[in-house]
Amino acid sequence: MNMLEQIKDVVLQAGELIRCAHHIEEDTQEKNGPSDLVTKYDLAVQNFLRRELLRLLPEADFLGEEGDQDNVPDAAWIFVVDPIDGTTNFVRNMGHSCISVALVHNGKPEYGVVYNPFREEMYAARRGEGATLNDQPIHVSDYPADHGLALFGSTIYDRELTDRAFAMMRLLYDRCADFRRLASAALDLCYVAAGRAEVYFECRLRPWDFAAGCLILEEAGGTLSTLDGQPVDVLHNSSIFASNALCTDLRLALEEVSR
Repeated sequence: MNMLEQIKDVVLQAGELIRCAHHIEEDTQEKNGPSDLVTKYDLAVQNFLRRELLRLLPEADFLGEEGDQDNVPDAAWIFVVDPIDGTTNFVRNMGHSCISVALVHNGKPEYGVVYNPFREEMYAARRGEGATLNDQPIHVSDYPADHGLALFGSTIYDRELTDRAFAMMRLLYDRCADFRRLASAALDLCYVAAGRAEVYFECRLRPWDFAAGCLILEEAGGTLSTLDGQPVDVLHNSSIFASNALCTDLRLALEEVSR
């Protein structure tokens, strides 16, 4: 079994911990306020992933949301993991959360897996080999902006950026067919990759939010950069702009609004 299939198998097993969760609100705590939650399942899933993923590649290091977020490992291989992306959705029983795992080599994601256990949808990619949803190839859409669906994140952890985010969203509201705020960056990137939406942006994300989704998006033919047009560093906090080929010009418009 190759590395991608082994990672998918581990993530599938971790998904069962989420699917079997119960009395979630009773085991929920605030990390940095009511919009930043952690449950016992976030911790259990991350501990499981740390143990099982490092068995696959013992020389790798591990960077996860639930742990030391200040020090980025300097190993050649790093697993970048969000055990439950969309924790508030999870606590509120919305069925729109996922596990996100990227295996990064020398700063570049080489493998990415994003799994929504509630819909049993597994997005996966290996660099240079395309992207899949449940083992079927996916590709970004060919809709232009005026027929497109825009996704965005509202920077709830960085509220000094909120006015900027909503000004940019207003521009997309005027230029696109419709918009959504779904509260899982990893799934937002995968939805653009699968042609379910055409544009996604967020003013600031953490590596575990986007490392896997960025690779899946690029391998599905999408375009990716920071909001100011720079390459994305998947090991550090970053803004994100993702789109299909016909909507790339929207980034320049968003950049102008944000000045």
